Amino acid sequence: MKLRLSELAQQQIEEINAWWQEHREAAPLLFRQELGEAILQIEANPDLGTPYLKAAKLYRWVLLPKTRYLLYYEFDKEAGLLAVTTLWNARRGSGPKL
Repeated sequence: MKLRLSELAQQQIEEINAWWQEHREAAPLLFRQELGEAILQIEANPDLGTPYLKAAKLYRWVLLPKTRYLLYYEFDKEAGLLAVTTLWNARRGSGPKL
């Protein structure tokens, strides 16, 4: 299976990771660790995430429980492609614009 990160997701990961390292002295690597664990989980079981239908397109999301981010992704079974589209702070209330 191929894993692809959208440009937006790559940018968000860099920004969130930098913020976390600067502002969370007790656990500066926590975001990266949770993100890595979430990616391993969805690679092993792409149907794991909660379905999220937006504009007639099916996405899924998984929660990074300690950092409270939602990782949104798509899975194309035929192409064997897992595409991370965005990360979203769960505290925001509404979902992301996908």
